[in-house]
Formats: sequence, C-alpha cells, structure tokens
Amino acid sequence: MSISPESEFDLDKLFLPKWAQESSNVNKYAKHAGDDRPARDEGRRGTRPPGRGFGGPRPGGPSSGPRDSRGGGGGGGGARPQDGRRPQGGGDRFRRDEPQERRAPEPLPEISVTLLPDEKGVESLTRQIKVTGRAYPLFEIAKLVLQKPERQQVKFDVLKKDGKILQPLFLCALDDSLWLSEAEAVAHVLEKHFGTFYQAERTPTDPPKGTYTFVAQCGMSGLILGPPNYHDYQNQLRKLHAERFSRLPFEQFKSRVKIVKDEVIVKKWIEDQSFKTEFVCLNVPEPTRLQTREQVEKHFRETHLASIIKEVESHTLSGQASRLVRSPALQRLLREAWEEQRRFPIKLATVLSQLFAQRGLQFFKVNKTIAHVSVARPHFLDLETTPVSDGVKKIVEFINVNPKCSRRKLIEALAPSVAGAADEKSSEPTAEQTAIIGDLHWLIHQGHVIEFADGLLETAKKPAPKPPKPEPKLRAGNGDPAAGAKLEAVPNASIEEIEPKMAELEAIRPEPAVETASANDDSGEVTRPEPVEEKQEQAPAATPGA
Repeated sequence: MSISPESEFDLDKLFLPKWAQESSNVNKYAKHAGDDRPARDEGRRGTRPPGRGFGGPRPGGPSSGPRDSRGGGGGGGGARPQDGRRPQGGGDRFRRDEPQERRAPEPLPEISVTLLPDEKGVESLTRQIKVTGRAYPLFEIAKLVLQKPERQQVKFDVLKKDGKILQPLFLCALDDSLWLSEAEAVAHVLEKHFGTFYQAERTPTDPPKGTYTFVAQCGMSGLILGPPNYHDYQNQLRKLHAERFSRLPFEQFKSRVKIVKDEVIVKKWIEDQSFKTEFVCLNVPEPTRLQTREQVEKHFRETHLASIIKEVESHTLSGQASRLVRSPALQRLLREAWEEQRRFPIKLATVLSQLFAQRGLQFFKVNKTIAHVSVARPHFLDLETTPVSDGVKKIVEFINVNPKCSRRKLIEALAPSVAGAADEKSSEPTAEQTAIIGDLHWLIHQGHVIEFADGLLETAKKPAPKPPKPEPKLRAGNGDPAAGAKLEAVPNASIEEIEPKMAELEAIRPEPAVETASANDDSGEVTRPEPVEEKQEQAPAATPGA
C-alpha cells in the first residue's frame, strides 16, 4: 500500500457517519449564482420534445399527418376490425412471435482469484487497534479494504485436476500483465512494446499501376483495404479478420466492408502503397531486416519469447495493477470475485483474522453474531473477590450504572474539568483525569472494559454458569468380561431386586491390572496411566554339579 493519504487507514474517521467525515470548510453553494433556477413551468415541461407533452399531439394523431394505411396508427388509435382482434399490420414492436436469440455468457476461466489486504495496511490497522484499544467489527474492516484498490492485493492461482492444470496462466515480464494464452501475450507485446525489439523503416517503391477511383474500407476499424480489384485485397481482408475480428464470422465481417469514393482517401491509399515497410531487429548481435509482420512474430517467438513470456501457476498483483488487467476473461473473473466479496466478504475477513492473530490481536463476538477484533477478549472483573484500586472500582461501577456511556462522559463525571477548559482542544488533562485515563487504559487492555468503534463503553459481563454434566447411566452388560458389564439405574427399585444383579456383576468383573488416577480429579487435569512393564519370572540358576 502506498503512503498516499488515499490509501492510509484512519479508523477513527472511517467509522464516523458520512456527514461527519465531510469537511466543514467546503461550501456546497459556492458556484450558485442565485438566478439560474428555471421557472416552474420550464423545469416541468422544458426538457420534453415538442408535441410529446401532456395533452400535445401524439405521433400518428390528427395533427401529424395521415394514418398508416394498414390501420395500425402510430398512437395505437386506429380502427379495429369487427371481430375485435388487433390488426396484424400495425404495432410490430409488440409482436412476440419471433423472440430474440440471447447468447449464453461465455464461461469464466478456471482460475482462482483471491482478494487480499495489503500488508502495510494490516500493519497500520494493527498499530491503531493496539494504541486505541477499541474493538472494531471485522467485516466492516473488510469492507473498508474493498473500497479502494490501494488497500488490496489480488492473487491469481491456476486450478489443477489429477495433477493437470485446467487453465494455463502466462506472465509478461515487461509490464507484469497476465494472459490466458501464449498467443495473447505475444500479440500484446508486439502491440504495446514493439519499439523495444523492432524498428519500422519505410523505403520508397513503385506505386500501384492503374487508375483507382474507389477503395474498400473496414466499417468497424476504419482501416483502408484497397480497391476490391487489387491483387492484394483478399490477403488484406483475410489478415484483418484473423488478427482483430476472428470471433466474428467471415461473411458477416465481409458484409460490413464499405466502398468509399472519396478522392482524399483513395490518394492516401496510393501513397501508402508507394512505400515499402521493413522491420529492423533490435537488441540482437547481427542486424536483420524482416519484410512482413508474420516474419516479425516468428522472429520474436524464436528469439525473445523464452525470456519475456513465462507460464506461472501463481502471481500476485497490487490492487491498482489488477485494475489494468487487459485480458477480457480475467477482467470478468476479477469483477465477479470483487462483487462476491462486496456482498459478503467472508473470504477477506478470514484472511484478515489470520493476519491479525499473527500480530497478537484477539477476537470475540457481540450478541453471538458480530465478530470484533481488539487487543483483548472480554474478561469479567469481579470486584468482590479481586482487589483493585478505588479509581478502577469507580470506573467499573459508573459504566455499569450508565450503560453505553462514552469516554468523555466518564471522565467528565469522575474528574470534571474547569469550566470552559473542556471545550479547548489545547488544554491539558488534569492529574485526576490522567489517573482515570490510565486506569481505563488498563481495564481496556485487560478485557474488563470494551470500547467499541463508536466510542461506547461496556464492561465484560459475568459468564453464565455451566450446567452440570449428567451422570452416566450404568446398564447391564451382555456377560462379556472384555466388554465390561454395567448396571442400569432403576428408579424405586428394592434391595431384593438389586442384590442378585450386583452379585452377577461381581462374578464377571475383571480384576484391574494397574490402579490409575481419576480422569476428573480435583486439579482439573486429565492424567494418563503410565505403561507397566511386565516382569518375567526368571528360572532358578542351575546348581553346580547337578
């Protein structure tokens, strides 16, 4: 992220209402002259074309000439046949017999696009959160990142299936641009960076023989193709279609070529044909001259392609560079990813939470729904059992009595300043106010008090007691000693009914090999039994001479 003011994060300003973010020195009516307001009637009817206002003559009406002989009429007021059906001649724009064919949108390339926050921006955010101690909603921070490209990074990754890349990705080293095919990257280099590798030189040659009074011109690009009876006309036509309009059917492209009889355009074409263009290769040991663009592309592929265009599996662009992606398919893919995150920035918020956690920030939820990031998680302070100073105790009690109070209200209530000094920004806090600010800073960084982005203060609430764990019910086993036998608790059972089952369980219960500590002892720690080495009985040593 750049160091310009547009890219810096100021959380205190960004979380204010929009009317508070605007500068108070800007005069919205500085350019208002006072006499440029249109009259009431002019402002209501002045922008409508004549004859189309309320009560004016409609097209096809009596004052606009005779009606259509087919009986439709421009205004739809023509006479209908006696059978009451709408005539077939007029009102063609309302007919739906031939619906227009809609082309299905082209599928997006199988490339993964991930929006990431800029690392310098995350450092700036972390520093402000640690200094202020305020708790900010995580998703709102993600939306702030999406507002400006300077705060973002965009990562492109290829997708694989069974170890095979579904869609390759190519990187141009000259301008850090991405392309979906090698041919697109080569065409981009020869169009934008042609002068880096080649130099075009024009040498005079014999003009075309014959008399020409008209030439053919492409109706879409405006390029002059030459007279249709010229020997190179078909080559120029095919070449232009292949290079720039290959997606359009050739016959449809050919139908848009127009004949121009302007003498200036014809003369310009003759002058262009009176020169021969050659391409001199640059940055090569031996100077070489090429005659056509096809030879130039072939030379580029053989000489410069390996060092200029490379296939990559992952590449990260800055937010500003990602807006300059020239590949149309990648533009659509990036726009789709941005729109998805703008609606619900779950992926960006997840990345932000990971980066904040690495820098020591904590997370908690408000009302079990809205995730917040702060310097500490809420931690209840029990004033009855925890010894604290009187200043800390007063702050906690005041916030409990005055919910949703602000820092300024707290300081003015506990340590009121001199009359009139509170409104002066240059006045320094008193000793009592400094002590309260210090105690409040300690409470916030310990999680006992939460200061939200809007400046409201709340104390950490006492956690609800956990419900006791239900005791496990003992059920009678199936007689398998390895599986163990259990006794099912029977309510209101007599001793005579329980004693036979207890005797049966005692008979099949296996003896414990090692005594272990309880899993739920008084210390709250789970203890695992240590492995016991089995001692093998050694045979008595043989008596000598036996």
